[in-house]
Amino acid sequence: MDSIVTVYVKPGCVQCTATERALVAKKVTFEIIDLSADEVALEHVKELGYLQAPVVETTTAHWSGFRPDKIDELAETLVA
Repeated sequence: MDSIVTVYVKPGCVQCTATERALVAKKVTFEIIDLSADEVALEHVKELGYLQAPVVETTTAHWSGFRPDKIDELAETLVA
């Protein structure tokens, strides 16, 4: 099954690393896309209205930055 959670990151991003660690801790399966290596993904993130990483995108929502509250909500909906 393909991941329904995509995390767009950039190298050296502290918030990106924190987001990845929080998702792993909550046992959320996700795909990582490096914005510095994927121009199409970078354009997609800009079209969503974001200028900073990380950007987390699910089938129903998206947000930018390290958001433990959103990660908790996401984990609850995936486990439910």
